[in-house]
Amino acid sequence: MLKYINRKILALSLACFMLASCKVPQVLEPKITNVVPGTYHNNPDTANLAQVNWRTFFGDQDLSNLIDTALLRNQELQITLQDIDISRNDVRLRQAARLPTVAARLGAGLEKVGRYTSQGAGDATTEITPGKEMPDPLADFAATISANWEVDLWKKLRNSKKAALTRYLSSVEGKNFVLSNLVAEVANAYFELVALDNELDVVQQNIAIQKDALEIVKVQKQASRVTELAVQKFRAEVLKSQDIKYDLLQQITETENRINFLLARYPTPIRRNKASLQNALSGVVASGIPAQLLVNRPDIRQSELELQAAKLDVAVARAEFYPSLAVSANLGLQAFKPSYLFKLPESLLYGLAGDLAAPLINRSAIKVEFKTANARQLQAMFNYERTVLNAYMEVSNQLSGIENLGKRCELKSTQVEALTKSIDLANDLFRSARADYLEVLMTQRDVLESRLELIETKKAQLNAIVNMYKYLGGGWN
Repeated sequence: MLKYINRKILALSLACFMLASCKVPQVLEPKITNVVPGTYHNNPDTANLAQVNWRTFFGDQDLSNLIDTALLRNQELQITLQDIDISRNDVRLRQAARLPTVAARLGAGLEKVGRYTSQGAGDATTEITPGKEMPDPLADFAATISANWEVDLWKKLRNSKKAALTRYLSSVEGKNFVLSNLVAEVANAYFELVALDNELDVVQQNIAIQKDALEIVKVQKQASRVTELAVQKFRAEVLKSQDIKYDLLQQITETENRINFLLARYPTPIRRNKASLQNALSGVVASGIPAQLLVNRPDIRQSELELQAAKLDVAVARAEFYPSLAVSANLGLQAFKPSYLFKLPESLLYGLAGDLAAPLINRSAIKVEFKTANARQLQAMFNYERTVLNAYMEVSNQLSGIENLGKRCELKSTQVEALTKSIDLANDLFRSARADYLEVLMTQRDVLESRLELIETKKAQLNAIVNMYKYLGGGWN
């Protein structure tokens, strides 16, 4: 026993000497230098659109039903939920590493050693009881419980568990980011579908007007007021509008299928409200202040948690330079005959040992791991700064876009009103031979293009508001 204690004292002294004589690398402390501006475009209002629930924000029941289905069935979201389960299991695994490992063992064996060996000679001269020699070959039966435990002296296991927990929280924020994107993607596709429906109505109305004009031109040709050239020009315009119609029908089919894909279902007609193009999202866009992005944006919170986890990884890597203390113990029964297993204390076995070990030869490998952890921490910091900067730019761009698109919508509406009135004037002048048929054709073409452009501008405005809602961090709560 004294020799055992002396060996342990020697090992402890050697480890302490190695610890004192080895230089442990210092941890890099990355500092975030980019400071988020105080306001957007000098607007100090703290009201924030992201705090509005998506049901209240959109208000269209058909769109809400589509989003509900997407939140239940979307495959990308389901994959992200599995990532959360994986992260949660990793936390449990790291927690289990801090606890002792306990194992039970039942064993049986048979051993025949040479007579002319130290063990064989000893067994031959040993009697179990007076007059009863050791059996040869020698059986071995055992029932034991063993335990191993690494003492967390330098918080290596604790920090490892914290890193796993932080990454679990990061995966939750990743899920929230997917939710926000999914809600916005369904909404944008829905408004695109509604816009296509409105464009189709406009084209069909224009086809009806062009057909009426074609009939008028045919009558005037019979009266020798125009030539066959005018008739063919008007017919060509009708055919061109019909071509646009079938292109729109194809776009409607593709947009419906894109929505169905987001809803994880096979092609199904999408119920929608055409009036949503004019009535939806008409409220004031409240952007709040940039500092609110740090709380509302799931991708920023995810990057921040990844940075915290990377910092903990550095602490774990640094702890590898220090000695580790492991304690092991076993307790059980052992005998060469099953009937002797329960004869106490002769069959009782137990053991207790502690080991203090420090790296010596493999310090270069540990240094590499430590430098890698430091580099990943710097990567996480730069990624966090980039995510915050990108979020600010997205909101700033959308604020400007919404303002300019609103002005464009007003101008386009005035233009459409003026051109619509010019159709009747052009037709009247044409009937009275005071205008050329080309003027009528150009007027009809201009009206069609301007009405389609107005719908596209309105759709772009709705998409900009939806994207602003997403960029501010709305849609996941």
